[in-house]
Amino acid sequence: MAGPLDGILVADFSRILAGPYATMLLADMGAEVVKVEGPRGDDTRTWTPPEREGVSTYYLGINRGKRAIVLDLREEADAGLGRELARRADVLIENFKPGGLDRYGLDFDSVRAANPGVVYASITGFGTGAGRHVPGYDLMVQAMSGLMSLTGDADGPPYRAGISVFDVMAGNHAVIGILAALRHRDATGQGQRVEVNLLSSALTGLVNHSSAYAAGNTVPYRMGNAHPSVFPYEPLPTKDNDLIVAAANDGQFRKLCEVLGIPEVADDARFARNADRTENREQLRPLLTEQLVRRGAVEWFDLLVEAGVPSGPINTIDGGFAMAERFELDPIVEVGEGERAVPTTRHPIRFSETPVGYALPPPELDEHGAELRKWLGQSRLGDGDA
Repeated sequence: MAGPLDGILVADFSRILAGPYATMLLADMGAEVVKVEGPRGDDTRTWTPPEREGVSTYYLGINRGKRAIVLDLREEADAGLGRELARRADVLIENFKPGGLDRYGLDFDSVRAANPGVVYASITGFGTGAGRHVPGYDLMVQAMSGLMSLTGDADGPPYRAGISVFDVMAGNHAVIGILAALRHRDATGQGQRVEVNLLSSALTGLVNHSSAYAAGNTVPYRMGNAHPSVFPYEPLPTKDNDLIVAAANDGQFRKLCEVLGIPEVADDARFARNADRTENREQLRPLLTEQLVRRGAVEWFDLLVEAGVPSGPINTIDGGFAMAERFELDPIVEVGEGERAVPTTRHPIRFSETPVGYALPPPELDEHGAELRKWLGQSRLGDGDA
């Protein structure tokens, strides 16, 4: 069955993470994605360890579903093939520094002149204005946006998140923008430019903390694993491992107390409302942990979730996949067939009528170069499809 984006051609001039993650999601949904790389290939091909049969698992995790061609844009013949691909494409996505594609005739204005319906998506670090000269790396944005100031113990140093969270967020924002622009093109016939930058993705992604500053003129601060506005909403110790307990409203808190065998605590005036519990968290925390240390984290998880109290054990990655298996989410699928088959993480969206596909494994460098060069060359000469 065809995916929801069947028939959409994506010219992928992006590399590293945000762009390739976005184009992988589009490929999963049925788009035909052509990954354009320079002679040395995408940097993530060499980001090891870990690796699988000599290939970086980083690269494998964000490049399934694509066809690959090497184009040295410094060579006019290859730049011409790049322009022809852009002329044919429904979508072009790039994450060069602003202006980086101008010299090759692959900037928005040049591509639009030849392809008025193109959706041209650009991902930058800090936009195309005064921040255009600043390189866009996720770690920089975690620092500059304020995220690191919120991550870590209150009396300890700031920490980065365990993943490149804003690269992933910007990739998702790029997909949203592309799909919206395709909807507009379907209605009007007009393409447009879609711009995403990591810093803007970061500031909107900080949600309640951003709102605390923008609407409340309050600068949030590090609180370790605690939540500034809700308690209990943090890890608490059990007999073996810490357990996330997220009793975010009065009803959940009462159920929590009942399961823990201390129903009277829910009637204590100090803990009657969320605001009271947040203000008096230092008095409430030991009352909860005194009970939690009597059982293990997984046992409490089963009891609390059964009672309707959000909670969860703190797992390593393998435990996370095991939990997804327990919930019948089938988190790992194989992309490709035979010797080229690669285990990969399932696409996060499920469609009832147009399922995602996993036909093409992450491509080898220039794997489809010969056929793509022939296809694009024929088009330029007028001997094939236009």
